[in-house]
Amino acid sequence: MVSAPSAQAEFEPGVIEVAASLFDLARQGDHDMLARCLEAGAPVNLTNDKGDTLLMLAAYHCHEQAVATLLEHGADTDRANDRGQTPLAAVVFHNDLAIVDRLLAAHADPRAGTRSALDMAVFFGRDDLASRWS
Repeated sequence: MVSAPSAQAEFEPGVIEVAASLFDLARQGDHDMLARCLEAGAPVNLTNDKGDTLLMLAAYHCHEQAVATLLEHGADTDRANDRGQTPLAAVVFHNDLAIVDRLLAAHADPRAGTRSALDMAVFFGRDDLASRWS
């Protein structure tokens, strides 16, 4: 008889702690340590239990250099979290134009996600951004 796979994956001891540390580095904007971890093999598109990537967390917390580091290592600019939000939508919400421009330069799609950056620009009256993307 074949049993169904467990709903919760089993990990080697310490893996969850390492992942949590990576998410903290992104939230805090520690671009140097993020770069070291990525160069050592950490997955650049790692997601947490809410579907947030390292890029989403760095962007949401307005850490431009951390965003740049993640992009240099191939982070997916359009990967949406479980709520359908992309990193670009997060920075439109926070009105961080430097990171908006950096994500756009990395080919982020303002229409990606179910709560797209374009939707956020319209909602928050950011006509300067909405008109660029309409």
